[in-house]
Amino acid sequence: MPNQPIYPNTHQTKPAKLRQFSKSFFSYLVMFVVIYSLINWWRKPVMPSAPTLQFHSIQAHRIDLNRLSEQQPVLIYFWGTWCSVCRQTSPSVQKLANSHNYPIISVAVSSGDNQDITQYMHQKGLDFITINDDNGAIFRQWQGQVTPSYVILKNGQAVQSFTGIQPSWLLNLRLKIASF
Repeated sequence: MPNQPIYPNTHQTKPAKLRQFSKSFFSYLVMFVVIYSLINWWRKPVMPSAPTLQFHSIQAHRIDLNRLSEQQPVLIYFWGTWCSVCRQTSPSVQKLANSHNYPIISVAVSSGDNQDITQYMHQKGLDFITINDDNGAIFRQWQGQVTPSYVILKNGQAVQSFTGIQPSWLLNLRLKIASF
């Protein structure tokens, strides 16, 4: 018996190791997706029962979100100049805004006055329509907890709301789904 290994299952074949790795990887991936989805659901913005849907942008546009969302879904993007994650997501929102497929309205939360936001956006190459929520009142009304946060409106109603890093292709897909 001295020739028998102490741990009998340590010499697995490559296919067995690959199956074990794949099973573990898939299990962890499913757990991550479930936990991430639950956290995202808990942190997402919630449309108020009597929301203010008419605003003026820092670019001097009059915005009526109710009317705008009757024609097609509208993406509302809550962000801040101070938000490090928003520095990663804003280019994706800009890319989507450049495609002109859907209206994009951003809300700059507690980011200073119009001049501060305009200067920041110019430095970063951003030109999407932006509402200045200088004291965070709009974001609080929508029960926002973290930036970046997103809401998709269709016919004046929130059909999707979510948070976190979103690539432009996923935002576009979400808007297409909201179109149906």
